[in-house]
Amino acid sequence: MYSVKQAAEILHLTEHTIRYYTDQGLVPHMKRDKNNNRIFDEASLKWLECAKHLRKCGMSVADIKTYVNLCLEGDSTTQERYDIFMKQKHIAQVQLEEAKERATYIEEKTEAYLDILQGVDSDDMNTVNKQAEPFK
Repeated sequence: MYSVKQAAEILHLTEHTIRYYTDQGLVPHMKRDKNNNRIFDEASLKWLECAKHLRKCGMSVADIKTYVNLCLEGDSTTQERYDIFMKQKHIAQVQLEEAKERATYIEEKTEAYLDILQGVDSDDMNTVNKQAEPFK
């Protein structure tokens, strides 16, 4: 069993986020110790991990709660849960492509600046320079 602090460290979430997710019902059958502190088993950590990834895709806490409720209803909701994950998969793939575009842009800019620093090229990216192209 893990404390809130330990769960936060394992999942790379804040303790506040862990508490919020549990308060919102994203961890079914939440367990507590004799002092009423939240405690987490492996199943609880999996629910939190799921919530973490769905939130990173932009899914609302309310929609994650709907997903959790569908899980608790059992096999009759498998198609609905599949559809939710297909939608989130698409969103994640779009986010990945956007991240790749940003990384490529940054890589090109850092290479250009390195060339400038090494005297291989002139600084035509600086808009203070009259010949500069601002977003070259």
